[in-house]
Amino acid sequence: MPIPTEVVGSLPRPSDLQSAFAKYDQGNITFEELQAHQDKACEDSIRRMEATGESVVTDGEQRASSFATYPLTDGFGLVRLAEPDWQKVLQQTDRWAPYPTDPIMAVIAPSMLSLLYPLDSNLSDYSREQFLSDLCDECEKDIRQAFAAGAVRVSIDFTEGRLALKNDPRNSWTGRNMLQSFIDLNNRVIDRFTPEERMNIGVHTCPGGDCDSVHSFDVPYGSLLPSLFKMNAGYFLIQCASEADKEGIYRLVGENIRQDANGVKQVAFIGVINPLNPRVETPEEVASDLVTASQYIPVDQLGATDDCGFSPFSIDVKPKHGSPDFAREVAFLKITARVQGAKLASERLGI
Repeated sequence: MPIPTEVVGSLPRPSDLQSAFAKYDQGNITFEELQAHQDKACEDSIRRMEATGESVVTDGEQRASSFATYPLTDGFGLVRLAEPDWQKVLQQTDRWAPYPTDPIMAVIAPSMLSLLYPLDSNLSDYSREQFLSDLCDECEKDIRQAFAAGAVRVSIDFTEGRLALKNDPRNSWTGRNMLQSFIDLNNRVIDRFTPEERMNIGVHTCPGGDCDSVHSFDVPYGSLLPSLFKMNAGYFLIQCASEADKEGIYRLVGENIRQDANGVKQVAFIGVINPLNPRVETPEEVASDLVTASQYIPVDQLGATDDCGFSPFSIDVKPKHGSPDFAREVAFLKITARVQGAKLASERLGI
């Protein structure tokens, strides 16, 4: 089988959509007017992604506030809750923005949402364990709703995994040895699915990508990857293209990826595209990375992806690109290069 390719999730929102989000937040346009901008951006995203040759497509999260905040919004603005009302956060899911009908969907990890609960105290009327239990129920529901709506692949965003290994004064939860608890919590959800279902449930890791920036690029992958593959997901979308020692990462992946993760063979989709850099990779560069990776990762467990979503948050001026509209054009060129490069690598490997 040829090397599969898959997009992480987000695409840069057009400048007119970003302007519409801002106007809606300021009360200057109606929800229906915002929806018209969203519908236009979604249609364009799907049409243009199909044109890249990508086998699974998405609307690029054009309706979402971000990969992380969509569960905390009523579709369009943050829900501001007092501490005693944390349980209400988990009751928002029935009112989230509708799932698109596209065949791939990215969802937030329970580990990220677990950080909503106070780190060093318990709420008197809502224990931490009850919160985590409810959280797992809602995250399972999130994934099942995506499949029920027609998604053929669902990936869980786990950007907090690498950040957990950093002692970052801006994030009080870092430097507290939380990685293993994150892995365990995510498995509480993943393990609710059959091996057949988990073949199509993935996990994404990266050091960030908001506004062409990173939050944990300085954390060595050797600290994360052995734990990452302990999650019983069927596939992983792993940032690699922007790393200095890509071959070392391929080696780590090959050493830790599992042939049998509770009944499912894991597949590593390695990043061959850097969404933070406006330079468009060539198909030849993509193919070269994949052929090198195949020296360490079995070809039946190898795939190609992008390092990160192209624009994780709805408001993103893409400073290294000059504008979100130019970044959007670049994103589709990069996806095309990934698809063509994976095909070229497959031909060279005879698969």
